[in-house]
Amino acid sequence: MIEILTTGAANCVQDLGRFGYLDAGVSRSGAMDAPALELANRLVGNEPNAAAIEVAIFPFRMRFDRAGLVAVTGADLPVTLGGIRYPSWWALPVSAGDILELGLPRRGARAYLAIAGGLIVPPVLGSASTDLKSRWGGLEGRGLRRGDRLEAGFAPAALGDLPAGFGLDPETIGRGGADIGEEVPIRVLPGAEYDVFDQAAVDALEAAAWQVSEDANRQGYRLSGPQLTLRQKLELHSHGIMPGTVQVPPSGQPIIQLAEANTCGGYPKIAHVIEADLWRLGQAPVGSRLRFARVDRRQAVAALRAQRVLIDRAAPFAALARKDAANPELLAALSRRDTNS
Repeated sequence: MIEILTTGAANCVQDLGRFGYLDAGVSRSGAMDAPALELANRLVGNEPNAAAIEVAIFPFRMRFDRAGLVAVTGADLPVTLGGIRYPSWWALPVSAGDILELGLPRRGARAYLAIAGGLIVPPVLGSASTDLKSRWGGLEGRGLRRGDRLEAGFAPAALGDLPAGFGLDPETIGRGGADIGEEVPIRVLPGAEYDVFDQAAVDALEAAAWQVSEDANRQGYRLSGPQLTLRQKLELHSHGIMPGTVQVPPSGQPIIQLAEANTCGGYPKIAHVIEADLWRLGQAPVGSRLRFARVDRRQAVAALRAQRVLIDRAAPFAALARKDAANPELLAALSRRDTNS
């Protein structure tokens, strides 16, 4: 078992999502940063889709009642275990009674904590993901609370040879978060109603720096920037939407649908964020600015393939490190990065 000591209502159990039920009005849910969750699982030897914890409110603290192996990925943040600081993107052996703390991110917005053997929660429609909007999945369909206790598989390999753990250098796998004030590059495909927007709106989509407003959660981000206007009045029936869909309500301020996106809506769609860049949105904190760049379908597919190559290249390293024990040179380098940040 693990016990939650300090948390926030947005921190919850997630896997890679709930697929195949959009026609029934069921959101995909899943991690806002799916590659980070997958790599956290791979670092501890889990299947990519194992249930883990998505942390969006900090600090986050938890206690272990058994020895095991944990990994933290996603945002660049301080990780403290037993009073010792470690870098993020690292897997660590834990002992019974150990307390793990995740501090405020220096870059990015969400961290992922995987435990060897995975978290054990009842699946809903084939997924362990929490849908906070619909209140199902995960732990009773809600965010984690202080005092919650979760079952974990705790199935690591022998831990005796892993005194310092092992990990990944995020720079080598194309990772990076966003500080407030930095622009986050986001590639988009034209939406179904792209041509219905006037030229000023089309130009502003790419020319403007769109700020993530405080109206931002797992369902979507409302952006602040120039008003996007149509060439003519348009009335639409509700139609299917997906994570990444950029809708424009009458206010002219776009809304990006995210992990818990509605499955249908009637606002015109000016763009759609490509699948390979959805993780960037998940790591964009409130107040950060997005810069859209239009790409075509070929480029979107190539980006997704390139992302998969990076993940698959990282996975064998994680497995090798787990087999061959610690990597003290990499730990030292990342620890220096952690200390100097």
